[in-house]
Amino acid sequence: MKSSPLAALTAILAALFVLGTATPALAHDSLKSSDPAKGAEVEALDEVRLEFTAKVRMPFVIVRGAGEAVFQEGKPEVDGAVVRQAVKGPLPGGKYTIAYRVVSSDGHPIEGEIPFTVKAAAAPSPSASATDPASAAPATAASSAPAATPAAAEADQASAARVGFPTWLIIGIGALVGIGIGFLFSARKKKP
Repeated sequence: MKSSPLAALTAILAALFVLGTATPALAHDSLKSSDPAKGAEVEALDEVRLEFTAKVRMPFVIVRGAGEAVFQEGKPEVDGAVVRQAVKGPLPGGKYTIAYRVVSSDGHPIEGEIPFTVKAAAAPSPSASATDPASAAPATAASSAPAATPAAAEADQASAARVGFPTWLIIGIGALVGIGIGFLFSARKKKP
């Protein structure tokens, strides 16, 4: 069997079409950036800012400190792909975690945790120690709301990544379709 240049060109174009259109469909929305960034060390924090790759809805953001104390104030605000959460009072020095969960534009939940550190002040203020016991009491009720632990969040992200088709499978199917189209064009009878 002879192959014509038209059949080869058709096979290549079909493969490029399949590869070019299938790859973006597999991408899910994700966290693009955060303020504070993961592992950052900040002096003070008034607000948490999370930016996603696309518009999100139904945000849930919690700022936890040592002993599961909760430091967010009010509900998170959404502006397209940006979520802002106000933080209660000046945070004392120490390690904190931002836990978030939103629904992405394609309907999949996006969740994760962002650890950060607040630098300790030079001299501890008496008002900071007075707010810790008060914030610890409501923290117990509020911290039970997001029943997500770091291990559970990682397991959810891993299972969400396994839900879509593997890229290699789509590439293989596209290549087979392209080869099949090429064989069809080369095998058809030429009119005299």
